[in-house]
Amino acid sequence: VQLQASGGGLVQAGGSVRISCAGSGSIFRLKTMGWFRQAPGKQRELVAAAVPSGRTNYADSVKGRFTISRDDAKNTVSLQMNSLRPEDTAVYYCNAGGNLIVAGPYWGQGTQVTVSS
Repeated sequence: VQLQASGGGLVQAGGSVRISCAGSGSIFRLKTMGWFRQAPGKQRELVAAAVPSGRTNYADSVKGRFTISRDDAKNTVSLQMNSLRPEDTAVYYCNAGGNLIVAGPYWGQGTQVTVSS
């Protein structure tokens, strides 16, 4: 499975941004897809994950603000981020093959999201 992330950039606090990840391989639709993020000096953490059945899990810090969605026909997973805060600034990585809590072995290259105050 190969993953390619896109989107992100610089946004003001309170704004919105959407990041997407395109995956290769016919088994994409069978795998849990997730987004993780890593801020400078911090450990990588789960942001959101979605299983093929549609169940999702979100970090408490993003609940109500972020929405993960997947389109298995197009092998894509997206993260809509609203009401962004400076503490959301991080490199965001898409991930495949884990579960709703733990990352799997497949990672995208990461995309930077910077929220200015």
